[in-house]
Amino acid sequence: MKMIKMRNFFLVCFLTMVIGCTPQKQSDDSPEVENTQEKVIAVDATTFTQSTGEDLESPTTLTDGTWLAFDVAFEVVGRYRTEIFTSFNNGGKVWIEDYYDNSDGRTYDVTGKITIADSGPSFVEGSPFNTGNHKIKVHVSEGEATISKVEFTLMVEHQLTPKLFEQKTSGTDWKLVWSDEFDGQSVDTTKWTYDVGNWGWGNNELQYYTKGRVENARVEDGNLIIEARKNDNGQEWTSARLTTRGKESFKFGKIEFRAQVPREKGNWAAGWTLGDAYVDEKSWPYCGEIDILESVGYEVDNETGNGIAHATVHTPAYYFKINNQISSTRDIVNIAGEFHTYGVEWTPTEIKGYVDGEEYYVYDKIANELEWPFNNPQNIILNLAMGGGWGGAQGMDQDVTSQKFVLDYVRVFERN
Repeated sequence: MKMIKMRNFFLVCFLTMVIGCTPQKQSDDSPEVENTQEKVIAVDATTFTQSTGEDLESPTTLTDGTWLAFDVAFEVVGRYRTEIFTSFNNGGKVWIEDYYDNSDGRTYDVTGKITIADSGPSFVEGSPFNTGNHKIKVHVSEGEATISKVEFTLMVEHQLTPKLFEQKTSGTDWKLVWSDEFDGQSVDTTKWTYDVGNWGWGNNELQYYTKGRVENARVEDGNLIIEARKNDNGQEWTSARLTTRGKESFKFGKIEFRAQVPREKGNWAAGWTLGDAYVDEKSWPYCGEIDILESVGYEVDNETGNGIAHATVHTPAYYFKINNQISSTRDIVNIAGEFHTYGVEWTPTEIKGYVDGEEYYVYDKIANELEWPFNNPQNIILNLAMGGGWGGAQGMDQDVTSQKFVLDYVRVFERN
């Protein structure tokens, strides 16, 4: 994680806000935080507006279904630790909604459900925030809690992607232009960035994605192994998410990888792309997303290894949170016991999905930018999630303590 050098600053937020720089709060659960100096935005409860529409003169106890609202200004785009300070707790769980005034009618959950700790602040890490003013709500989803303060601490600043590969789309043959064959001794950090945190990743997922931890991402015998581990490193689950963001982005061409997915109920393995324009949850789905492969464990037969491959494209016009996403599936023999090859061919007018060389998906909606945001660069992402809205839709296999997503290579081609 990049060491971040900060300058003195003052931010002006809605009503009265307490802002300042304080010493680093470290914990055994978050060894990846490496800042030597911090930027902290602290919001005092006396500046909140509560769900009754009244301003608060002092912290008050909230119950299930109620919320507090405030404005906060972020000076730096990046990933933040989000901390909730409470003076009373009775089985409370809370979550934070960003951009509650958005014109799309969306609900941007940027923390997932946070269980209030018996002592000290409760927090999640990795929540994405863009610069500018944010209208935020703190919701109580269970029990009762008296919230006295909310703090946002910058963990890692967003890095622009310096290199773009724009592939030719005319010709009869395919020419390799970029790849990772995973033939080295470790993850190649000239090609991959580690996403870090446990903020739920927009889907209430359970895992904490770690950085540079071989237990979760390593290269062995010519393969990349992404391993999710239960009750590990102080977390319910740990795993890894690798992205080319901040290194290289891609526009058009064929993107292909060879992989073997895990099988037990609760996992959610994916190889996909996300628009390089993504900076926080409001960016999606305007930035576009291409799911080359998604596999969920509850669709895999534990004995035969047979399962289902999913290919999907998400755009502002068609995406899963409005239930009109355009997807295709393919039954795969022994998807969990053997390697299979997954790919997309992406041109200026369509995206086709393949498994083992056979086409099974087409997206060709190009009427406008809401249907087709894919004239802009995308980043490749490889990750293994646990639980969440899809992976955990049929529960978790409680006997499983480890899941592995194994990849032989990732390759990008252009027409020649």
